[in-house]
Amino acid sequence: VQLQASGGGLVQAGGSLRLSCAASGRSFSMYAMGWFRQAPGKEREFVAAISWSGGTTYYSESVKGRFTISRDNAKNTVYLQMNSLKPEDTAVYYCAAPPIATMSPWSPGGMDYWGKGTQVTVSS
Repeated sequence: VQLQASGGGLVQAGGSLRLSCAASGRSFSMYAMGWFRQAPGKEREFVAAISWSGGTTYYSESVKGRFTISRDNAKNTVYLQMNSLKPEDTAVYYCAAPPIATMSPWSPGGMDYWGKGTQVTVSS
């Protein structure tokens, strides 16, 4: 599976962005998908995840209620809708996939596939 994230940019605090992650390769619908982020000088951290069917989602406490992960298996794409953005959301955002047909643990070391990141900058 090859992943390509897009949709990052510069936004003011309180604004919104939607990230997309397009996947190529077979069996996209059999992969759970996740978003991680990495701010300068910090470790990469989990943001959100979604099951292969889209019926189960997980969020970090820092984004719960503000971010929404979704997927369209017909388009081989996963999305991250980010609302009420804060300056502390500034980071490079990465989409990732764990081994096929697995759902956890959602840690960077547990992912098999990574997309190139997309920069999100939130100004105060």
